[in-house]
Amino acid sequence: MKFTELLWAEALPIFEEIKRHPFNQELKEGTLPLEKFRFYIYQDSLYLADFARALAVAGTKAGNSHELLDFLQFAQNAILVERALHLGYFKEYAIDYQSGKAPGCFAYTNYLMATSAFESYEVTVAALLPCFWIYKQIGDYIYANQATPNPYQNWIDAYAGEDFAHSVQKALDICDQLAANASEATRARMTEAYVTASRLEYVFWDSAYRLERWAV
Repeated sequence: MKFTELLWAEALPIFEEIKRHPFNQELKEGTLPLEKFRFYIYQDSLYLADFARALAVAGTKAGNSHELLDFLQFAQNAILVERALHLGYFKEYAIDYQSGKAPGCFAYTNYLMATSAFESYEVTVAALLPCFWIYKQIGDYIYANQATPNPYQNWIDAYAGEDFAHSVQKALDICDQLAANASEATRARMTEAYVTASRLEYVFWDSAYRLERWAV
């Protein structure tokens, strides 16, 4: 088995919970309350800014120029392509929040930033992978099972699209190549990072569904 297949199997129970979460089930049916989607889009815009930084830092640790360029391109896409989608929603839904990161977003972005800064290239790549892979899998699942018409069609199309699929496959290939040359200890750390980030993916969607606020 490829290392990424082992990662997927390890975190599969987490993915199944993400798929079953009311946020994604209601988004699939087109019944997700607009207030929750607006909250999600705002938090995701904050997330993407730090995700792009973590991707760029990962690129500086790459062992060759090809992977450096790949991660810089990933970072550019996070800022330009997905941000353009958010800007469209910001205008359409009159999103003008100033509240900053909710606890779920704060936890996830700080985990990725800390990992990219202090962990090895291999572990960083594994930690960044769920944002690619889980979103692609959720996008495909919703696209194949959605109610139509769906008010969230633009979001669904973005994550079920071929352009995003190409980026996801590239990230998977890099992770597999790194794992093939890594020690058992490093592969164990990669697995831990992947599972932790997968859990934080769940936390992020749950945070949006609950309209999470800081307790104090």
